[in-house]
Amino acid sequence: MLQLEHVEKRLGNFKLSDITFELPKGYILGLIGKNGAGKTTLLHLLMGLYTADAGKIRVLGDDPKTQEVRVKRRIGWVLSEDLFGAGQTLGGNADMYGKYYPEYSRAKFLEYCGRFGLSPKRLLGKCSKGEKLKFQFAFALSHAPKLLLLDEPTASFDPEFRDEFFKVITEFISDGERGVVLATHLTADLDRYADYVAMLEQGKLVFCMERCELADAYRIVSGEEYKLRLLGDKVLSVESGKYGAKAFVKHSRRMAYDTALCVSVPTLEEIMFYHAMWQNGAGFTGNLRKG
Repeated sequence: MLQLEHVEKRLGNFKLSDITFELPKGYILGLIGKNGAGKTTLLHLLMGLYTADAGKIRVLGDDPKTQEVRVKRRIGWVLSEDLFGAGQTLGGNADMYGKYYPEYSRAKFLEYCGRFGLSPKRLLGKCSKGEKLKFQFAFALSHAPKLLLLDEPTASFDPEFRDEFFKVITEFISDGERGVVLATHLTADLDRYADYVAMLEQGKLVFCMERCELADAYRIVSGEEYKLRLLGDKVLSVESGKYGAKAFVKHSRRMAYDTALCVSVPTLEEIMFYHAMWQNGAGFTGNLRKG
């Protein structure tokens, strides 16, 4: 589905560096990271909107640089940018741009408009941010893509539609032949739905692994400072508090923890937070650093 090998891209002072990962068919990849980490840049590379400065990209087996039209016809996308005509109706936009996709189906587009509560006769420029993203999603699904690339769409959806959104993308991959890359900062959604998770930090790939493997990779360990120190170099970052300390720990199934310590599996939001602390050097350095 996706293969990236040592991909690099510089945009001004920002650089996406040495990005290597794969996504097999039939899965949802959650792409996480703070604003400015490189998520949108990476999606633009996959779409062929940017050309990599170095490395190798394969999207559905093709190079987006040399097979641009073939790649774009087989991907659907939802972006924060307004790339459709504000003066056109939703249906008019779909029909205008649908002619570039051999598999475009107006009937399928109208079906999704009904499902998403959209009127195809409404002017795009009169739509709210959430409605515009729903339109992009309906259009993306209408031309039978093999891969969906979604850039932070759920932030503008109400909770009820967010559930519907994930129901649709779960249906989308159910045949085992398609895939989804979803960039988002709403990590609670990915805790429920992502099969793989990739994290970017300052243009670098921190990790890309299966969600179940990620659940086994780290622990949040709370307790007295001296007992946390006994965990040694397994402690990646630490924050201290009035009544003790909390450590982000590289976990393995062979590890044994003091029974006085409280051990829990971190959420994706906690993993992002503590990884950022780790990058900033928030570990044991003689005295415990304040979090």
